[in-house]
Amino acid sequence: MSTLSTDIINIVLAIFLVIINGFFVAAEFALVKIRPGKLEEHVANNKPFAATAHWLTQRMDASLSACQLGITMASLGLGWIGEPAIAHLLRPLLLTAGVVSEIWIHGIAFAVAFTSITAIHLVLGEQAPKIYALRRPEKILLWFALPLKFFYFLSFPFMIALNATTSFLLKKIGVKAVSEHDTVHSEDEIKALLNQSRKQGELSQAEHRLLKAVFEFDDTVCRHIMQPRADIVFFDINRTFLECRSLASQNKHSRYPLCDGSLDNVLGVVHIKDLLDVSPDMEDALRLIARPAQFIPETLQISRLLRQFQETHQHMAFVVDEYGTVIGCITLEDVLERIVGPVEDEFDTSPLQIKPDGPGKFIVPGGTGIDVVNQRLKLHLSSMETETLSGLLTERTGQVLSVGDRIELDGETTAEVLEITGSRATSIRMELSPKPSVES
Repeated sequence: MSTLSTDIINIVLAIFLVIINGFFVAAEFALVKIRPGKLEEHVANNKPFAATAHWLTQRMDASLSACQLGITMASLGLGWIGEPAIAHLLRPLLLTAGVVSEIWIHGIAFAVAFTSITAIHLVLGEQAPKIYALRRPEKILLWFALPLKFFYFLSFPFMIALNATTSFLLKKIGVKAVSEHDTVHSEDEIKALLNQSRKQGELSQAEHRLLKAVFEFDDTVCRHIMQPRADIVFFDINRTFLECRSLASQNKHSRYPLCDGSLDNVLGVVHIKDLLDVSPDMEDALRLIARPAQFIPETLQISRLLRQFQETHQHMAFVVDEYGTVIGCITLEDVLERIVGPVEDEFDTSPLQIKPDGPGKFIVPGGTGIDVVNQRLKLHLSSMETETLSGLLTERTGQVLSVGDRIELDGETTAEVLEITGSRATSIRMELSPKPSVES
């Protein structure tokens, strides 16, 4: 066989090895990217090669090891066959061009061969198959499942020997060999994956919001979502039954604390349904129908409170501070709204809203959470002690607020108190500070 024929055969073999390398690269990324649920659906529908693909994913580590072995063998073979063949073909061209020095011929031929083989290997054998497999993992895995399973069995004895050698060497240096898929993602990593899935259109905005809320759920304590003490409507045991029922008719709540004078003496919780079965003439009627009151610390995580509600079948709890003073109450609805958002029934009043009041100005209810204000107005306000805008203003001034007070907040906005109820600001005008222009 002539030298030219040998070089052509080697070039054809090199192209074949590039294709083989691309095959294993695509199979590897398809295995990692494929959704198990989607694959099981294909198996249930008897889609061709779906059962074989599912078999491979059930042996993920061994299947990926087979892919890695195939990639390594193809890459080594490509370097062994491809570069010398291209360099040998270039030699006559260099001689024709007038390059006669063997050192120059060898150097130029090697450089051109190495560069071209590397470029072809990266583009056709690595990048293109990888990107296509990431975009179409199901299609790739179904196409490649049968030949990959054949190679899996063919290389299985060799992989066992390699894995045993690897485990032995790691054991000698004190490292325990574990599956590469035994590692778990941190919460931040999962959030980053969710953000990426949202950007790529795999998750809708509603799905992303719900999943994000679930992660924040366990980090939230009762103080963050409770109804403050000043907003709690309660039944006073010292008032008549008819007066309490009239109060319930006005406020339309489902449950009312039963107190002796104030929230410092909580006797229980009265459910509105129980009022229907009680005669107004019954002596001590409210005390008889009151259910036991639950008291929880302000630092209790709402995930634990949810379990407590489920176990006790009582859906209202009173939040106490470190001194045992009731500072608010919390219901099951408050807990669930932390995940699903506001859920208003027929009798709920409209939620707190931030309304525009001219260019760069907004009317904000004092009870609005600081995080809500930041999100809506693109601010960066913060407080370690309070949760609401009214509380933040009181904290910054160090005194009881009055109508007309103007407080500058971190150079971002100026807050003006418009209405006061008791000692709390109930309506505040926020005037955003103009952002400095950037000179070009």
